[in-house]
Amino acid sequence: MTKSISQKQKNKPLSEQVKKAMKKYFATLGDTNPANIYEMVMAEVEPELLKAVMKHSNNNQSKAANVLG
Repeated sequence: MTKSISQKQKNKPLSEQVKKAMKKYFATLGDTNPANIYEMVMAEVEPELLKAVMKHSNNNQSKAANVLG
């Protein structure tokens, strides 16, 4: 059985999505020299990660802590 395109996209690792987003980001910069990329990415990703984990754990902080490791 072949997977649909949407199933293939869902099965891609998160790293592929990050790679795609960063490639797009750098392409939009043109001649601008980026700085502090790590801090920028973490400031964008960390709050969304925490929101998603809290939602997944039904706002149970202990479960969220276990999910986050």
